[in-house]
Amino acid sequence: MKKGHGYIRKLRVIRVFDPWNSPLCTCPLKYSLHPYTGCSHGCLYCYATAYIGRRPSSPKKDFWKRLRHDLRFVNRELIIELSTSSDPYPPLEEWLYLTRGALEILASNNMKILITTKSDLVVRDIDVLMSTPSAVMITITSLDKDLVKKLEPGAPSPDRRIDAIRILSENKVPVGVRIDPVIPGLNDDPYMLRELVQVVVDAGAMHIVTSTYKARPDNFRRMVKAFPDLSSYWRRLYYEEGSKVHGYRYLRQGIRRELLKPIATEARKHGITYASCREGFLGKEYFNSPSCDGSHLIKYSLKYEEDHGSIRKSYRLL
Repeated sequence: MKKGHGYIRKLRVIRVFDPWNSPLCTCPLKYSLHPYTGCSHGCLYCYATAYIGRRPSSPKKDFWKRLRHDLRFVNRELIIELSTSSDPYPPLEEWLYLTRGALEILASNNMKILITTKSDLVVRDIDVLMSTPSAVMITITSLDKDLVKKLEPGAPSPDRRIDAIRILSENKVPVGVRIDPVIPGLNDDPYMLRELVQVVVDAGAMHIVTSTYKARPDNFRRMVKAFPDLSSYWRRLYYEEGSKVHGYRYLRQGIRRELLKPIATEARKHGITYASCREGFLGKEYFNSPSCDGSHLIKYSLKYEEDHGSIRKSYRLL
């Protein structure tokens, strides 16, 4: 077993990121870390429920102890992402501090951290994020509060997430946004998508990654139940005209390109990096970034620059 892979069999809570062996995944080699199992945000479109179930967030037993154990074996050149399926900032994190403690442990080991979340609670931990090379990606699917409340019932409102982007940016923590997923007939209005990009860039977002909704049996049932008027439309697009790709129902490629085009075009207009996720679109029209997941933003963190003796440069593309 290669040391570069962190002695995989000895790891207890840190895992080498596995995108379900998807041939379309463009993520760099990295670790994933989940302080919680389940997810209290309860997003209807969630893909992870297919294998972890749909249940509220609960803390992992002896998590900090097991994390300290794992750090003896990891490849310290790799990024650790919190989290790829269970949000690291569910409501109970506000008083449990499980993620906060994990960040302190990682920072004391000078690990590179990427956080992906829908919660504004991440701003509480700015002091820790400033002490180690880090970046944050915040998911925002729409500016429509009513739609978001229905799609992501346990997550903070879009306004709170945008405020979090602004606060992180003002405190020199690199931040990007996931506009993910874009769902036909629901949050796909081109004008609203361009407006969303404008708003998050104005707040300080340095990178955007986006993707279309991919249907799986469990999330599709939830979506149809919540939006019955779109049932026939989605069934035609996904199950009659679409195709199955590695366990997911995909829209036709032409439709996917049209759905994501306003986001990529607006991001390019503002000169920030952008990427698509598990779409197979690698041309500059949809993917013009060193990484899809936002991990390249870490090099803009103050701690990274301090460690590498570099001078902060603009993140905007030439």
